[in-house]
Amino acid sequence: MKKFNIQKFNIAAAAVAALSAAVVGLAAPAAAAPTGSDAQATIAALEREGHRVIVHRLSDTPLREASVVGVNRGPAIRDTVRDFRNDRTYQNTITGYVYYVNVR
Repeated sequence: MKKFNIQKFNIAAAAVAALSAAVVGLAAPAAAAPTGSDAQATIAALEREGHRVIVHRLSDTPLREASVVGVNRGPAIRDTVRDFRNDRTYQNTITGYVYYVNVR
């Protein structure tokens, strides 16, 4: 009878968790704005969710007429969050992301 190796099990479980997180993380930008959508609406939606948006203009088209060519999620925005209900403070909490929106 073979002996159960807990170390190998922990490594495998960590790998599965990391891959799952990567799949979810990569799906977020695609859901945020499909290409070809209205640039102003996409930017407004991202800002409404608390994200910072950096617009890369790929043409001289006015923003109200521009279409989204691509959306890339950048680094996390971290801040201190106060929980008044439980009288706690959480530092270095992700409160949003920087999004790079390419428009044409």
